Amino acid sequence: MLNKQFRSVLFAGVAALAVTACGADDVASPGAGGNVTINNNSTPTPTPPATPPSPPSGTPATDCPTGTANVGTITTGGGEMARNCQVSGVIQGNLTLPKRPDTANTIYSLSGAVEVGIDGGATGILTIEPGVTIFGSSGGDFLLVNRGSQLFAEGTASAPIIFTSRQNILGDAGADSIGQWGGIVLLGRAPISDCATGAASNPGGTRADCEAIVEGPSNAVYGGTLPADSSGRLSYVQVRYPGFEVSPGNELNGITMAGVGSGTFFQNIQVHNSSDDGVEWFGGRVNGKNLVMTGIDDDSVDSDSGFQGANQFVLAVQRPNGGDKVMEADSNGDEDAEPRQRHKLANITFISNGGDEVAHLRGGGDYEFYNAVFNGPDQCINIDGSATVQAAGAAADENGPPIFQSTFLSCGSAFEDDGNITVAAIQTLFNAGTNNTENGTSTLATAAWPLAFINGANETAVTPFAASGADPFFEDVNYIGAVRDANDMRFMGWTCGLYAADPDCTAAPVIG
Repeated sequence: MLNKQFRSVLFAGVAALAVTACGADDVASPGAGGNVTINNNSTPTPTPPATPPSPPSGTPATDCPTGTANVGTITTGGGEMARNCQVSGVIQGNLTLPKRPDTANTIYSLSGAVEVGIDGGATGILTIEPGVTIFGSSGGDFLLVNRGSQLFAEGTASAPIIFTSRQNILGDAGADSIGQWGGIVLLGRAPISDCATGAASNPGGTRADCEAIVEGPSNAVYGGTLPADSSGRLSYVQVRYPGFEVSPGNELNGITMAGVGSGTFFQNIQVHNSSDDGVEWFGGRVNGKNLVMTGIDDDSVDSDSGFQGANQFVLAVQRPNGGDKVMEADSNGDEDAEPRQRHKLANITFISNGGDEVAHLRGGGDYEFYNAVFNGPDQCINIDGSATVQAAGAAADENGPPIFQSTFLSCGSAFEDDGNITVAAIQTLFNAGTNNTENGTSTLATAAWPLAFINGANETAVTPFAASGADPFFEDVNYIGAVRDANDMRFMGWTCGLYAADPDCTAAPVIG
């Protein structure tokens, strides 16, 4: 996440990134060769004939949908042959990427920065049907939805939409592969703070001139005065192996939500092995539910710039060989800028591999945790900045210090003092809530993922908090954490890598 003082700088260079072209006929050849006989006096043992490779399955489509370009065929790591239909440039008007049967196998690819609509100009709507797979070949390939335009990517539990990398399609992605294509960027017209022009503060979210340049793309603007703005609908979507460093400290996340309004539907989302953050919110008012972050190399959950929203059923579990903080909230500077960040989370399970603390709260934001499970070998919670712990009403738009209710900590140490807010002060805030466990013993159980994330006896024993009283977006459930027990089906079937019955994330998606 960029420091606030640099966010007003216009980032350039994305357009100059090299884009790996998709070959016209990317079909693997079985190769050629023969046996070599060395003459000697003994009778050679006959060499059994080599087993020929299986022919690709499925029949590629003969053409591509209107608005896409036919760039040949591609054979996946799973042995399917599909027509590669490329999307490029700026989408104006309506474009639909349809799902086709295995008698007309079709896969879609991004070529460079694909934008939906023009900011302040012609609008666009991109619709992606359930079961569609889309890939990027390099960090310069990403999808960006400009203000006033929309993305409708609504898969189903049995047919999720998959955004991934060319390497994953070819079967060449590994457990620690990251940053193989750009990611998804949604830009909206909801209020933000940290304005790029004038003062940083935007009282009431009413300043029409309060805009900012988003991380990653060049000169892409977000922010406005429409809290209920809609950037579309995303549901049952996987985003595998995204993230790319455009310049030092300026990176594309798995999904970037910048100034996105509450009219946007954002549920049933998985981001896997992003080289930067999983999902990062910059301002805006969008809520989200059933969010899964697996193997994220930086922060799984990140929010900044006056984001005010609620998230429930969030599972963020790092991979053994990568990950920074599980959650990072806001950044230093302009701590009292309005709208003040207010991030509410309920029924979350945050699992760290020990690379850093589980949650780092700072920047003067307001944070609320209900029915949470934090686990990791190092510290659970680090809080920085007097503005982050100030009392309600002590400054404009201030709702008080962080809130913890029915939160279970099982870390090497519960709290961290890195020369800022003391352990004793954090402990006092934590114990002000009800049914909190400071030094619990984890009984989390594993599934297919290397780190445990399923509630066990100790997590189940915690009395849950009625979260709907904190925000009407929240559902009241009878357990803490994101995954109740081994029979909880919430994340089964539409994600990859978590459960043995689901596809491995390294496997090429099934196209037909």
